[in-house]
Amino acid sequence: MRASRRWSVAESVGKQRVLFLCTHNSARSQMAEGLLRDLGGDRFEPFSAGTEATQVRPLAIRAMAELGIDISGQESKSLDRYLNQPFDAVITVCDQANEACPVFFGARERLHWSFPDPSEAEGSQEQRLEVYRQVRDAIRERIEEELLTRTLT
Repeated sequence: MRASRRWSVAESVGKQRVLFLCTHNSARSQMAEGLLRDLGGDRFEPFSAGTEATQVRPLAIRAMAELGIDISGQESKSLDRYLNQPFDAVITVCDQANEACPVFFGARERLHWSFPDPSEAEGSQEQRLEVYRQVRDAIRERIEEELLTRTLT
């Protein structure tokens, strides 16, 4: 369910702090962090975390590298690291994280973007990579439509 009020980049001065949440912080939230860092330039300060930390998936790294975005240095982080920090937006990118984290008190706005889990893809490595690409592209589209269209004033 989308939030009824969209957050505005003009609500604060400087970079907008955006936290992407997922269950394992291994693919969707990692790709979202890398995409916003690349596409948002100096307007955003993106972060990602999971309800539990694991490792960044190699196919997520590979899918992002195809766009010239290197997320190989990003690490999987637990949500606990960010609980007491302020954010302009906290965006869950998987349904499990949305259910596990219905309220985030450090956020001005709480959004939910539901994307399928690419780590559940089956088939050859190339077939699984194609699923990562599809999810990556869907995340990029949401970032472009809902975050990058805002202007700082």
